[in-house]
Amino acid sequence: MTPHQQVKKLLDFIDHSPSPWHAVENVVDKLNLHGFEALQETDSWQVQPGGKYYVVRDDSSLVALVVGHQPLTKAGFNIVGAHTDSPGLRIKPNPQINKEGVYRLGVEVYGAPILATFSDRDLSLAGRVSYLDEKGDVDRCLINFEEPFLRLPNLAIHMNRGVNENGLKFHKQNELPLIMGGIHNQLDDARFLNLLAQQSACQPEQILSWELNVYDTQKGAFWGIEQEFYCNSQLDNLASCHAGITALLALEENNAATMVCALFDHEEIGSESNKGADGSFLPDVLERVAVSLHISPEQYKQALAHSFMVSVDMAHAYQPNFPSAYDPEHKVQVNKGPVIKINVNQRYTSESVSEAIFKKHCQSAGTPWQQYAHRGEIACGSTIGPMLASRLGIRSLDVGNPMWAMHSARETAGVQDHADLIKVLKEVYRS
Repeated sequence: MTPHQQVKKLLDFIDHSPSPWHAVENVVDKLNLHGFEALQETDSWQVQPGGKYYVVRDDSSLVALVVGHQPLTKAGFNIVGAHTDSPGLRIKPNPQINKEGVYRLGVEVYGAPILATFSDRDLSLAGRVSYLDEKGDVDRCLINFEEPFLRLPNLAIHMNRGVNENGLKFHKQNELPLIMGGIHNQLDDARFLNLLAQQSACQPEQILSWELNVYDTQKGAFWGIEQEFYCNSQLDNLASCHAGITALLALEENNAATMVCALFDHEEIGSESNKGADGSFLPDVLERVAVSLHISPEQYKQALAHSFMVSVDMAHAYQPNFPSAYDPEHKVQVNKGPVIKINVNQRYTSESVSEAIFKKHCQSAGTPWQQYAHRGEIACGSTIGPMLASRLGIRSLDVGNPMWAMHSARETAGVQDHADLIKVLKEVYRS
């Protein structure tokens, strides 16, 4: 498969994953097609060497694994981690604002998006709705409106003369409500609830709550004189999720180590939740797999000591229009290979040994690599890597593909980089 064909599959995946809940649903569909078995946390587990399994927690975090043929105490776990959520806007619990002739929906900022990039775009909603079913039990379903019906119109330059000098800024409370339509009659108070009911195929009075993500409906695309770049929403971090799962599915048979792909929600807001990377999800799964394989607590610790983890999250590519934003010696380039992310304060988990191991994997895969460090006077971001490494005691590395406009509604990365990342993650899994 060519790099463009691989990225086309990535763009299709993102276009059909307008929320973290949809992303996990689409990954589950891929796993089911490859014969993976769903494990329920409420059941007892019986896993076997060579078996292929996945666990979903609260619809938007997932751990998939292929049990290795070598004992855990000798081969351990080879883990690739990424996150399913992206920064943006979420609909408030009581969102309807019907006054001054315009029907608007109130939103809350999720994570740290570049808010200006959401203006004047064709926006829609997707997420999950919880409701009472016919038996009176709480059930839930995913919804996606698909067609654009929301917008954040900009203020004309005639009323904001300094916008090009001072930047486009939105007051998070007063200036972010999204316009949905005009006000027509007394039924406007129920309009939003009626829309949710239509999408979820239930009655308005059955709906109890919702979690709804605002997303840009424009599809992903290739660009550049040789079509060497691609753009879409949510590249951070669905591109990494896609690379991790694609590599796993390419190596689902006859592996010595137990291969694990862990995808977490809530990374963009700190990961402190029951399904975030700073929660118990991955430790719970790994421990239960060990118990099912009749591994003692001491042997489980041996297995962790033999394990290796790669935290995959996108990296900051050098943008030559803004040279002062980068360390002059660490200008990583798009389409020049996956990026090893280094921070001595352990905002990234990479250290000299894990770095050397990853470089060896790149050599085996025939892929280039790059190294990134943040400018000293700019605060560095972080990833799921430090949380998982500290919880599990596993040697770890942080890597990611270089991209432009991270946290924009429309992000860009390189076609060749995605293909190279898949190659090297295959080496990580089967090492």
